[in-house]
Amino acid sequence: KLVTKHSNATVRELRRLFLVEDLVDSIKFGLLLWVLTYIGSWFNGMTLIINSVVIVFTLPKIYETYKVQIDNYLAMAGSQFNKILQQVQSKLPFLKKKAKA
Repeated sequence: KLVTKHSNATVRELRRLFLVEDLVDSIKFGLLLWVLTYIGSWFNGMTLIINSVVIVFTLPKIYETYKVQIDNYLAMAGSQFNKILQQVQSKLPFLKKKAKA
């Protein structure tokens, strides 16, 4: 039952992204796929798996050690991203997210 719930949510989200219900999210998804295409062309599949395992076990320790600095930089990046997004949305009003009824 839980697997069905998650798979339905995933399918709904992918349908929303592919059918361009929200232009900004669909563009971000397209750019992510484009970047992953280039990353995949640079590396062998086994290399990506090994690097992923190393990263999964290394990042929590790095975050634990440098939590304050990482949080500060993430907050700065988030605020810059929000500023840029607001500027783009003010110049292109059709990119604003629609309020759910």
